[in-house]
Amino acid sequence: MSSNTDPIRLELYVRTLSPPGARTRQEQVIKRLQRLEDEGHIADFYVKVWGRQIDPTTKAAETDQGEFILNRIAEFKQWALANNTTLESFYQTHEQSSSITGQDHTTMVLPKMGLAEYRGGELAQVAPCTDGDDVHTVVNHLDDLERRLVDQPTTRTAATVAEE
Repeated sequence: MSSNTDPIRLELYVRTLSPPGARTRQEQVIKRLQRLEDEGHIADFYVKVWGRQIDPTTKAAETDQGEFILNRIAEFKQWALANNTTLESFYQTHEQSSSITGQDHTTMVLPKMGLAEYRGGELAQVAPCTDGDDVHTVVNHLDDLERRLVDQPTTRTAATVAEE
């Protein structure tokens, strides 16, 4: 079980080839994450690029990248289930027919941007998500996280105190 004193690690997922407006938002979020790390509020952050969608039944899903993304999505869905939230409006599945093979397959559309917060080794929060009628975006989550962290000693301060 994680606590509020466990180190925070953030994982940001961004879609490749996003339109300019989405790219600007992604860059702003990355700058915020870098600042949180530089100021010692978070242990580290990681940016992972993913595509527009993933088809769990293709060979691409069997690659290291594909398996990583599918495992993360499964972890996010498990978190949502345990926390009475939903991710369905952000990780939508679509049935498609291949014009070449004529076979139907299911693809999952990935959000332009997703954020996972880990405390210690445990997943503590996923954004975007929906809780009832409330939508929690990546930016909302960063706003909430920054408010919570302002009142806590930074990881750098805690390390300095421990060394003395």
